[in-house]
Amino acid sequence: MLNSELAIGIDIGGTKVLGGVVDQSGNILRTFREDTPKSGGHQLNQSIAEVILELLTTHKVEHVGISAAGLVSSDRATMLGTPNIKDWDGVNIASALFELCGIKTVVENDANCAAWAERVYGAGKGLENVIMVTVGTGIGGAAIVNGQPLRGANGTGAEFGHMRVVPNGELCGCGISGCFERYASGSALMRRAREAIASNPTGAKEILARGNGTIEGLIGSHITDAARDGDQIAIGALATIGDWLGAGIATLSMLFDPSIVVIGGGVVGAGELLLEPARKAMMREMPFVGKHPVPEIVAAKLGNGAGLVGAADLARN
Repeated sequence: MLNSELAIGIDIGGTKVLGGVVDQSGNILRTFREDTPKSGGHQLNQSIAEVILELLTTHKVEHVGISAAGLVSSDRATMLGTPNIKDWDGVNIASALFELCGIKTVVENDANCAAWAERVYGAGKGLENVIMVTVGTGIGGAAIVNGQPLRGANGTGAEFGHMRVVPNGELCGCGISGCFERYASGSALMRRAREAIASNPTGAKEILARGNGTIEGLIGSHITDAARDGDQIAIGALATIGDWLGAGIATLSMLFDPSIVVIGGGVVGAGELLLEPARKAMMREMPFVGKHPVPEIVAAKLGNGAGLVGAADLARN
């Protein structure tokens, strides 16, 4: 017998297809994973189907949601474009999975899934207007407007990472210059840190030692760890990224008027070293500041499970 109170969420990442059975309180009751096939396309669809079928052996559900990075059609069925998976552009995922495992699925953008989970169960619980900005390698974005995810006319709404913040600025992988993610992402953090290290190699010995002694050996977690330990180069790099982040949030706040802006992604591990500069920059750049309420800027609460939980919950809606 099907259990309408449970749903399956599938989180598609670059290395794993992670599925989970989620109850109406956001608890993950069981998980199962497969490696993400490098070939993408049909092989990836088969891997997703295998995860779904395995979870169905123990929990009979009628709702399945897929969380994936990229542009998703407004009918929540087709991947219009995905940055990191081969041969998935234009594929009707819902149809393919119905053929493979006989159950209806919906597909959602991963940032929408994470934002929905935070709005229902996490940092934005109970609020009707929530923005989420995920700060990782790039910048993902999602908006919950009057209690519903903003998908737009074609399913491609709220791609905040690619709003232009610097005319004729740095070239972005999307093809235009000056995008938000070129200045406020984890990749931008690494560039700023490496620039500071190159200009002061003597003062950078401690932070370099966290990698293999070279600039090339550093990764994002080294920067955030060093900042928490008081390293001034790392703190400065995070402050620069936080400054850009807050400036972008000021613009988003005027567009969407959210109650709260939830910051997720790997860089949020830096905590207040990122969030406090962002708050200051938002107030500095906010139009009509002092004449209207401004949103809180807070860290996400649900961590890596947000996409899976949000996908499952959105499948029920």
